[in-house]
Amino acid sequence: MNASVVLTIVCDDRPGIVEALSQVLQNHGGSWTESSMLSLAGKFAGILLASLPPQQVESFLQALQGMQSEGMHIVAQRSSEQRSPGAMREFTLDLVGQDRPGIVHDISEILARHHVNVQELDTECQSASMSGEMLFLAKARLLVPAQTSLGQLRRDLENLANELMVDITLHE
Repeated sequence: MNASVVLTIVCDDRPGIVEALSQVLQNHGGSWTESSMLSLAGKFAGILLASLPPQQVESFLQALQGMQSEGMHIVAQRSSEQRSPGAMREFTLDLVGQDRPGIVHDISEILARHHVNVQELDTECQSASMSGEMLFLAKARLLVPAQTSLGQLRRDLENLANELMVDITLHE
């Protein structure tokens, strides 16, 4: 059974970063399992799940340390077996509204209070087509415990949406 290693990578954006990472992984008999990578404010930022033969993990981690001299800041951690989330339901949350500080905190506070686990979160700001104001857009994939009151969660999110004057949609 292969070992899992989770990597986070941050460095100045330039061509060849993904190729360099994939080459080191291939050199150690590993597989690129899952990732999310993008360029933000001139920086490359990524997270990667790699699968390797257990006997190759140490040398892979050492090779990654060698990449630090190329200006890459890499944090690598071995992953234990995935934990079963128990009785969870998957939902998607969509938000659109005028940008302002604290939106992510306000929403995440409600989600945490209801023991909702954020599995994935994508956000962006863009100019509104008519007014030119900055819009904040968010899409989240959530795991909601079976015992969580969906009615109360929806009410709390609706109250926040009214307070912030944004549109929040929660759907399975």
